[in-house]
Amino acid sequence: MKESHELVFFVNGRKIVEKNVDPELTLLTYLRRTLGLTGTKLGCGEGGCGSCTVMVSKYNRLEKKIMHITVNACLAPLCSLHRTAVTTVEGIGSSTTQLHPVQERIAKSHGSQCGFCTPGIVMSVYTLLRNNPDPTMAEIEDTLQGNLCRCTGYRAILEGLSTFAKPSKCCVQSGKQTGCCKEQFAANHLGPSNCCGQEGTENGCCKGQFGANPPGMSPRLFEPSAFKPLDPTQEPIFPPELLLPQKSPQDTLVFKGERVTWIQPTTLKELLVLKGRHPEARLVVGNTEVGIEMRMKNMLYPIILAPAHIPEMNFSCHNDTGILFGAACTLSYIGSVLKQAVDQLPSYKTEVFKAILEQLRWFAGQQVRNVAAVGGNIMTASPISDLNPVFMASGCLLTLSSEGCKRIVRMDQDFFTGYRKTMVKPQEILLSIEIPYTKKGEYFSAYKQAQRRDDDIAIVNCGMRVAFKEGTDIVEELGLSYGGMAVNTVFAKQTCKQLLGKKWNRSMLQEACSLLADELTLSPSAPGGMVQFRRTLTLSFFFKFYLTVLQKLGQDFKNDFQVEAIPPDYLSATELFHKDQPSAVQLFQEVPPGECPTDVVGQPLAHLSSIQQATGEAIYCDDLPRFENELYLALVTSTEAHAKISSIDASEALKVAGVTCFLTAKDVPGSNQTGPIFMDETVFADGVVTCVGHVIGAIVADTEAHAQTAARAVNITYEKLKPIITIEEAITHKSFHMPEKKIENGNIDLGFAQSDDIIEGEMYIGGQEHFYLETQCTVAIPRGEDGEMEIFVSTQNPTQIQTFVALALGVPANRVVCRVKRIGGGFGGKETRSSLLSTVVAVAAHKTKRPVRCSLKRDEDMLVTGGRNPFLGRYKVGFQKNGKIVALDLKLYCNAGNSLDISSAVMSRALFHMDNAYKIPNARVISYVCKTNLTSNTAFRGFGAPQAMLIAECWMSDIVAKCGLPSEQVQRLNLYQEGDTTYTNQKLEAVNITKCWDECLENSSFHNRRKAVDDFNRQHRWKKRGLAIIPTKFGISFNATFLNQAGALVHIYTDGSVLLTHGGVEMGQGLHTKMVQTASKALGIPVSQIHISETSTNTVPNTSPTAASVSSDLNGMAILNACQTLLERLEPFKVANPKGTWKDWISAAYMDRVSLSAAGFYRTPDLNYDWDKNEGRAYNYYSYGVACSEVEIDCLTGDHKNLRTDIVMDVGSSLNPAVDIGQVEGGFMQGLGYFTLEELRYSPGGVLYTRGPGAYKIPSAGDIPAQLNVSLLRESPNRKAIYSSKAVGEPPLFLAASVFFAIKDAIGTARAAAGKTGRFCLNSPATPERIRTACIDELIGMCPPAEPGTFTPWNIEV
Repeated sequence: MKESHELVFFVNGRKIVEKNVDPELTLLTYLRRTLGLTGTKLGCGEGGCGSCTVMVSKYNRLEKKIMHITVNACLAPLCSLHRTAVTTVEGIGSSTTQLHPVQERIAKSHGSQCGFCTPGIVMSVYTLLRNNPDPTMAEIEDTLQGNLCRCTGYRAILEGLSTFAKPSKCCVQSGKQTGCCKEQFAANHLGPSNCCGQEGTENGCCKGQFGANPPGMSPRLFEPSAFKPLDPTQEPIFPPELLLPQKSPQDTLVFKGERVTWIQPTTLKELLVLKGRHPEARLVVGNTEVGIEMRMKNMLYPIILAPAHIPEMNFSCHNDTGILFGAACTLSYIGSVLKQAVDQLPSYKTEVFKAILEQLRWFAGQQVRNVAAVGGNIMTASPISDLNPVFMASGCLLTLSSEGCKRIVRMDQDFFTGYRKTMVKPQEILLSIEIPYTKKGEYFSAYKQAQRRDDDIAIVNCGMRVAFKEGTDIVEELGLSYGGMAVNTVFAKQTCKQLLGKKWNRSMLQEACSLLADELTLSPSAPGGMVQFRRTLTLSFFFKFYLTVLQKLGQDFKNDFQVEAIPPDYLSATELFHKDQPSAVQLFQEVPPGECPTDVVGQPLAHLSSIQQATGEAIYCDDLPRFENELYLALVTSTEAHAKISSIDASEALKVAGVTCFLTAKDVPGSNQTGPIFMDETVFADGVVTCVGHVIGAIVADTEAHAQTAARAVNITYEKLKPIITIEEAITHKSFHMPEKKIENGNIDLGFAQSDDIIEGEMYIGGQEHFYLETQCTVAIPRGEDGEMEIFVSTQNPTQIQTFVALALGVPANRVVCRVKRIGGGFGGKETRSSLLSTVVAVAAHKTKRPVRCSLKRDEDMLVTGGRNPFLGRYKVGFQKNGKIVALDLKLYCNAGNSLDISSAVMSRALFHMDNAYKIPNARVISYVCKTNLTSNTAFRGFGAPQAMLIAECWMSDIVAKCGLPSEQVQRLNLYQEGDTTYTNQKLEAVNITKCWDECLENSSFHNRRKAVDDFNRQHRWKKRGLAIIPTKFGISFNATFLNQAGALVHIYTDGSVLLTHGGVEMGQGLHTKMVQTASKALGIPVSQIHISETSTNTVPNTSPTAASVSSDLNGMAILNACQTLLERLEPFKVANPKGTWKDWISAAYMDRVSLSAAGFYRTPDLNYDWDKNEGRAYNYYSYGVACSEVEIDCLTGDHKNLRTDIVMDVGSSLNPAVDIGQVEGGFMQGLGYFTLEELRYSPGGVLYTRGPGAYKIPSAGDIPAQLNVSLLRESPNRKAIYSSKAVGEPPLFLAASVFFAIKDAIGTARAAAGKTGRFCLNSPATPERIRTACIDELIGMCPPAEPGTFTPWNIEV
C-alpha cells in the first residue's frame, strides 16, 4: 500500500496541511493551542456537555451531497478530519464584522449568562440551520440534547432560538371576547405563535387561564422583530477543492505519534490484512468510546484502524428480510434510514425499527450520534448499551469478516461472552448488521430508564419481542433482552422458554414476572448499586410490554379472537414519553413613561458581554495566549481516603519527555499550611492523606499531555488508616470539626406540652457538584524581581487567592496581583476552593521561574474541589389540630469533609433558615459539622439554607399528612406576617411572603388545578400527578459581619469615558451589567461610555468574595459613593456651564486640575447579631418568593416529567428585569437538579464514582417545566439596597423544592392506590430510584432488598 502522512482539511475557509499528526491530538486541542481559536471550549473532555461543539462538513460521495454535522471537538481525533471543512464559532460571525443571526438572537434574548457554553450552543443551532433553515421547535430542542448550560435554566435560550422555528398553531380566538392568546399574559409557546396550544384540552387555552397583563407589567424582554433575518444564501461556501474527485487508488493515511499509530485504509481488503497483522488493533470511527477510554481510563491502544471511508462498511440496502447497514454507518444515518422506512412501509413490518428509533431519541446527544458507528456500539459490548438489547431480542444478523473468510452470526444470547467481550475473533471485523422486518402478529418494544432522560446512559434497558401463533394470542416466539443487569447484555432464556405456548393473559403476566424475578438476579453488592430498583425495572418493563401487546392484539385481531380487556386506568402505562412543546411567560414591572432616556436602571438590558460570548471572543482564564517558555502542571492526588504516605517515587515520571520537575511539600518556600477559617489544610499533603483526591504533588512539563502522562507514572505507597466517610459514622465516632452550635427561643418543653400532636422524623439530603462549565484554572507568571507574581485565576475570591499565594510563597501580599476577567460559572465552588490549585501553580512558577498553567480536567475538578454539603436533619415538631406549629426541636448534621473550609458558615446559614418562611414560637436547633475523609465540601448557591429549608418543608408535609388538611391551608396559616420576630429575635419588615403566596395561587390557578390533578389521578393507576406550592424566605448579608463591605474605583478620562472597577467578579450573574447601569444612572451618562475591564487586587484591595447574593448591594453602593464624590467635584463646572455636555464638564474639571478619579466604599449598617444572647440583626433584609409546580410520575419506572411551574419572586425594584428573571430561572433549574436529578455517589471507601457528565447528571433543556411562568413581584421597593432593588442570586434556588414536593404528592397518591396511606420518608434527590421504590406495589414486592449488614454495598449515602 502507498502511504501518505499528510492531513488536508479546512478551518473557517482556510486550507490547512499538517504532516505527521499525533493520533492522540484532538481537534479541540489543535483549534485552541495551534490555531488560537479559543471560542471552542473544553467543558468535560468526554462529549457530554457540548461546549466544544463545531460543525464538520464533508462531501458524501455515496449520497452525492454535502453533509454538515455537529461534532464534539474534544473527542474528534485530528487525524479523522482528512478532506473535511471545520467551522468554529469564530467562522460564522464576530462583533467587529457582523453577527450571524444565531449569535445575535441568543445574545439579545438573554440566552447567555456566564457564556462558557454559548459558543457550543450557537454551533449546534447553526449546523441545524445549515441543514434546515426552517426547523420546527421540536427539532431545535432535539439539537440541544447534547449541550448543557448551568446558568440560564435554558428558557431564554429556547425562546431566543424559537424565533427560527416554523409557526405553530394558535388558539384561533382572535376577534372573540377573550382575544388571541398572542396578546395575553399566558403560558406562551416558545415560538412564533405565542399560544399555549391547549385549546380543547382539560387545562384549556392560555387565555382562559389568565387574563390581560396586570397593570404596569410587561412580558417583553426583547424585540424579535428587530432581529436580522436568516439568509441561507449568505453562508460560507463549502471548499470547492473538497468536491473534486480523489485520485485512484487513494493513499493509505498513516500517522505515527509518540504512543499511537493511526492507519486509515482505503479498501476492505487492506483493512482485513491490517487486522490480521494487528489483531489487537481497535477500529475507530467516531472515537466516542476509545477516546474516553484512553483519556479517562488510562487505556492505550498502540494501533488504531480507521475504516470510516471503506464503501463496504458505509452503505444501507433493503432486502427480503430487513435492512442491511454497514458497520461504519453512524447512528444518525441509521436513524434517518429507519425513519424513512417507518413512514413508507406497512406498520406491522417496522416494529423493530420503531423501537430502535425510540432508543435513539435518548441516545447521547446529536454530536455523538453524528459520528458514533453502529459497529462500534456493538463491538464495545457495553453492558448498558441502549441498542444491543434491541439487536439481541430481534435476532439481528451480523456479518463478520477476516482475511479470506466471511461468516454470518445471529446476535443471540451467546454473542457476548463476558464484560466487554464478544464471540468475534481477534482477526475479524464486524462488516455489517441486518435489522429484521417484523411480520403480522409479531410485536416489539424497547424501554430505557436513566437518571436523566436526554443524553444519559441507562440504568436498565431492554428489547422485547413476541410472535404469536397465527390467528391466536398464544406465544410462539419470545425474546427478552436486558442491559444493566449483568456484565453484558443478557437474554432471559429460561423465562422465554417457559412462556412458549402460553396465552397472553394475566396468568401469563404473573408467571412471567415471577420467572424474571428468579432469573434476573443481582448481587446486593453489584457494581452500579440500585439493586432493588434495577430488578424491579425488569418486571415493570415487561408489565408495560404486556399491556402494549395486549392493546395491539385487541386492535389488530379484534374480529378474530377475544383478548383480555385492559382496565381504562391502566392504559397510560402503554404510552411512550411525549415531550410537550415548551411555553413560558415572564412578567416584570415596566419603567414608568417619561423617565430620563439615559436612565437604564429597571430596563431589560442584555448582558454586556453577551455578544462577545456568542461569538467566542469573550476571554476566560485558559483562553489567555501562551506565554513564552510557559509550562503546564498536572496534579498528583491520593487514591486513599485516609492513610500515611509510605513512599513517593517519581523516578519514572521524571523520565517522561518534556518533564521539568516534580513538586511536593518540601518545595513550598513559605507556609504549606492553608485554609480560609482554620489553617487545617495543606498546599501539598505532608505525611498523611485525608481524602481521595488529596493533592500530594505536581508534575511540571512542557505540554499538558506530557504532564498528565508523567503524573500517572508517579508511584505512591500507603499505610492505610480507617476512614470516616458518612455523617452516621461521624456521629458514632464523635468526629466533628468544631463544638456544636445552638439557637434556642421560647420554651421548648412547654411548647410540646401544649401541642395537640407531636411527630418525629428525619431527612437525608445528598450533596451537589457545582459543575461550572469552566473548570478551575490558574496561570501564574513570576515577574522576576522582589518576589512579584501575577496570577490569572478563575475565582470568585481574588483577595483570598492573593493572600494564600503570598503565604505559600513567603512574600507580602503586595507582591502578588490576582486578576479575573470573567469566570465561566462559580456557584460558590470558586469562592475558596480555587486556592487549592492556585497555590500549587504559584509554587511551581516560583520554583521554575517560568509561567505555569493548569486547567483541571472535569474528572479532576470533581474529585478534588468538593461540593454542596450533604445534610441530615432529625426533627421533633409539635402542632395543633389545625396545623399551627407550636414547637420544633431540630438537630442538623452536615458532612464537611476532611477540612473545615467554610462549612461552619454554611451551617450558620442553615441555622438561620431552618424555619423557611414559617413562624415557630418555640424552637431549638443544634448543629454539628461532621469531620470525614471526603474531599472538603464548600460553598454552593444557597449556602446551607436550601438543606435546612427542605427539612422544614419535610416536617411541614408530615404535619399536613397527620392533620388531613389541604397543604396550602396549613402552610399559609404558619407564614410569617408583617412585624413578626424570627426565632433569632430579628423583627421582620416589609414581609412580602403572603403577597407572593396569594399572587402565585392566582397565577397558577392552583385550586382549579388541584381538582384537575385529583381527577387525573382517579383515572390513571400507573401515572400520577402531584401539585405543590412552596414559599421561601432568604436572608441577605454575609453571616460573617466583616465581609459586608465593598470598594470601588471610578476613573473618568478626558474624552468623557469612564472606567469602572469594583470588588465583584463577573461569573454570569450580570453583576458588571448591573454595576454599569448603576454608574450610568448615578452619573447621568449612557452605558456606552462606561467600561469594566476586570477585577484585580491592585485596583480594589481587600475585597469580599462574590457570594451570598450581596454583590450588587455592596458594590453598587460603593460605586454610588464614588460617583457621588465625582459629581460633587463636577458640580461647580455644571453650575458654570449649565448647557454644557458631559465632555465639556470633564474637560473643564481637568483643566482646573480637579481629580477625576475616586474611590468608593460601603459597609452594610446595623448588622449586630449576638450568638450568645440570640438577638440582633443577622441580615440586612429578606428576599421572598413562592413557586407552584405540577409533575407527572411514572409509577412503574420512577420517571417523572415537569409539567408546569409558576414563580412569583420578590426582587424589590429590579435593577435589570432580564438579568433578574435569568437568575430566577437559572437558580430554579439548578435547584431542580439538586432536588430531583443530581446524585453524588461514593464507594464505602470514599471514592467518588460520579466524576463527569457521563455519570453525574445536571438538568438539560429537556428537563425544564413544559410551562415555566415567572413574575417579578410588583410595587415592592426595598429601601435597604441600591436603587430599591433586592438580591436575587441564591433565593430562587429553593423554589425548585416545589417540584420535589409535587413528586412526593404524586407518590402519596400512588401509595394510596396500593393501600398505603399516611406519611412516608422521601430523601433528596427524588431520583427515579427513590420514586419507584416509594411507589409500593406488587412488582417491587417481588424484588425485596437484602438485609443491611449482610453485604458491602457498592455505594453509600455520605
